[in-house]
Amino acid sequence: MTRMKRTLVAAAAFLATTMGLITAAPQANAASCAGTYTIVVGGFNDRDSMIFTGNVSQRVGYSAALNSASVREGVNELNRLIRDQRNACPGQHAKVIGYSEGAAVAHIWGSENWATFDNVNAALISDPKRKGGPRADGLAGQPYAAVMGAPLYGSDRNFGDIPTVSICTNDVICDSAAPSGWIGYATGAHGNYAFNVDVYSDDGNGQWFDGVFMPW
Repeated sequence: MTRMKRTLVAAAAFLATTMGLITAAPQANAASCAGTYTIVVGGFNDRDSMIFTGNVSQRVGYSAALNSASVREGVNELNRLIRDQRNACPGQHAKVIGYSEGAAVAHIWGSENWATFDNVNAALISDPKRKGGPRADGLAGQPYAAVMGAPLYGSDRNFGDIPTVSICTNDVICDSAAPSGWIGYATGAHGNYAFNVDVYSDDGNGQWFDGVFMPW
């Protein structure tokens, strides 16, 4: 092998090793302990929760497929991330915001963790697990959704003592009887929400339904 060939081979090996190290680099450490830790969960097909803007501290990554296995994956990842942050910053307030399927993820996380996690609030935007009143349950609460199984199937208000605000505006995903119906869904009603996380307070509790606030 000539000196030139040996040099090229060595260079290629070095680059391969370097790229491997770059690829295997660990994720960033915990977010800052200053201010509110805002963690967000996107909806169907939004695997990196990119729909949200504003002061987002952490975006939950999950498969975002329309089934209970994916929702469970999202709940587990949300739980891992938020508890890692709490361990790093014990006194920091956490705010969980979910949209559509991501709202179901946040909803389930709250139902399962309210007794063991404090100093947190949640905002559920177009939650398919929304319990009706006014009008109907969200899609996950309809009999035909039983095929989904747990944990996605069902509707409730099991938030324990976590301050939780639900936002639903003429949208069949969170209100199966919404006047806009599926035509409204197809023409953008499901996206008619604020996705800047700074809009949502750290202590909201109750529901905004068709633009009107109602206490639980």
